Amino acid sequence: MTTRLASARSLAVASVAVLAAASLTACGGSTASAAGKGSITLYSGQHEQTTQSLVSAFEQQTGIKVNVRYNDEDTFADEIVAEQKHPRADVFYTENSPALDYLQNKGLLAPLDKSTLAVTPSQYNSPQGDWEGISARVSVIIYNPSLISASQLPTSVLQLASPQYKGKLAFAAGETDFQPIVTSVARTYGQAAALSWLEGIKANAGSRSYPDNETIADEVNRGAAAFGVVNQYYWYRMQAELGAGAMHSKIAYFAPKDPGYVLDVSGAGVLKSSKNQTDAQKFVAFLVSKQGQQIIAQGISYEYPLDDGVTTTAPETPFAQLQPNPITIPELGDGSTAISLLGKAGLL
Repeated sequence: MTTRLASARSLAVASVAVLAAASLTACGGSTASAAGKGSITLYSGQHEQTTQSLVSAFEQQTGIKVNVRYNDEDTFADEIVAEQKHPRADVFYTENSPALDYLQNKGLLAPLDKSTLAVTPSQYNSPQGDWEGISARVSVIIYNPSLISASQLPTSVLQLASPQYKGKLAFAAGETDFQPIVTSVARTYGQAAALSWLEGIKANAGSRSYPDNETIADEVNRGAAAFGVVNQYYWYRMQAELGAGAMHSKIAYFAPKDPGYVLDVSGAGVLKSSKNQTDAQKFVAFLVSKQGQQIIAQGISYEYPLDDGVTTTAPETPFAQLQPNPITIPELGDGSTAISLLGKAGLL
């Protein structure tokens, strides 16, 4: 699923509601299917392959039909706000936590069952218990060794704005995956420093400003850009799709605990307005069940399952060995600070 910031949250929610209704019809969904017995409507900002594998297994196990809509998580968050009087979604599944935090702050999420919340380590869940962490990924540097050596790579995220990287950096300002990094930098160094940093990144990226992480990974791999910052699973998925012989890029990490070394949590929550609370709660519980977590661990998503008892089968750095910035889920917030700073820097 490509995650692009289709609209800032300052867009009029009335316009979003119109788009939501049109999109729902186009996707074959309906209010009737969402409200029908034994069915739920899922708004998913997660990658389609990951979501579909989980949905298929859940439907087979429970007999509950899941009507899925796919879009960017920020767009869905706006739609859910716009649809309050005529709610359609039962469950919201995201790639990153800020969109869930945004809805939680508006009081639109229902408390999850305590037994479900207990499955995932508490630091990856909403402190209020309104949404749950499902899987995780970590930011890395993807680079092309023919254009830049490992020793020339930045070790700190602040160095992305250094003039030495002008014309070398690939960048995707509209990626919701990038928002937690911006928030991390702002909390560490202050908003003024973060804004200056973003302006430096804008100058360095120039024409190599891309719509999403998939494009960054592809451009770096084929030698059109020297390096960029993506979540680790983009590189592993590209390797699985292209084969080792077609991989001309590698990945590296920022220095341990650097503000650019961010662990992002994918999560899910039940909408308070859902008319199918029991089935919706069952779906979130399935996502963190052994079966759900093993689907994530053994599938092609290359994300890290968050159940302590399940580990990924992918040949990537073990979850326990990661050394990200110790920023907490509450500190990552709802993404509004990052969106504001990106806008001020002229990147949105």
